[in-house]
Amino acid sequence: MKSGLVGRTRRARRGRPRTAPAHRFYHPCRICLARDIESALMTNRSPYKTIAVASTFSPRFRQVLAEAKRIQERFSADLHLIYVGKRNEETARKFSDALAQLELPVDSTIHYEEGDPPETILRSLAREKIDMVVAGALEKEIVLHPFLGNVARRLVREAPCSVMLFTRPAINPQPLRRIVFVADYSDYGLGALKKTLPFAAAESCERLYVIRIITTFDRARASIRGDATEGEKPQTKDEEEDALERFVLSAGATDVPMEARCIRGNTGLAASDFVQSVKADLLVVPMPKSAGAIQQLSSNIAWVTDVIPCNLWVIR
Repeated sequence: MKSGLVGRTRRARRGRPRTAPAHRFYHPCRICLARDIESALMTNRSPYKTIAVASTFSPRFRQVLAEAKRIQERFSADLHLIYVGKRNEETARKFSDALAQLELPVDSTIHYEEGDPPETILRSLAREKIDMVVAGALEKEIVLHPFLGNVARRLVREAPCSVMLFTRPAINPQPLRRIVFVADYSDYGLGALKKTLPFAAAESCERLYVIRIITTFDRARASIRGDATEGEKPQTKDEEEDALERFVLSAGATDVPMEARCIRGNTGLAASDFVQSVKADLLVVPMPKSAGAIQQLSSNIAWVTDVIPCNLWVIR
């Protein structure tokens, strides 16, 4: 297994059904990595030093705080709480009770902010140089598509840091067994995959799907480039899949079972449907850092600012 790819040559891939473009990757050194993979997140190499939870005293307040505790422990980070409202005896007591119940330090830093919730949270994140913010996600659910609330949507588009949103937070968080990563071939996309691998291992992930979203618009744009540029041709199906394989392998060795898939559809919502079809627990989307303005996302991932099929991790 020189490349770490199991099972399919280019010739074999050409003969497989169009509906099952999957590749399975099992990298070497599984035994030695298994001993160290979780502890890797607990060292100074952790990509997140400070994690904040954006909190209100909603019915899911303690559940979101419990999820933030799990993420904070995964990355051995300092935990901050951001609360939109005034500090008084009642709020201080509620925080004290919640911190004690979840066995969090009673002297955890709490930032009391006043004003418009999205604006004050974004301002606090920038001022405190937070590396990741954790929050609840849902505003409403129509048929099979849950929609982001206003605060969560603003965090995805404008936060200066990574964002992790939970659709159904729990006091006793469940492991994230199935994870879908949206591949971006940029440097920050590769860096995001490298951050995802040790986290997935620490969660005892059963399957990490690395997907490349290819929409009708993408194919049309590639055809135009091919006609306009001499010697440049649209990528074929095999070329797309080979590029995805190389991207996954370039992230390095891992103990996590992985599959690489190209997802094709008229819109990026085909990816949302795929996430639901594999019953994913977490969707991971790389995004470049925001300068504080609303980000214009590419058409194949713009849907994540409205529809959220599962928990979401935006890596900046």
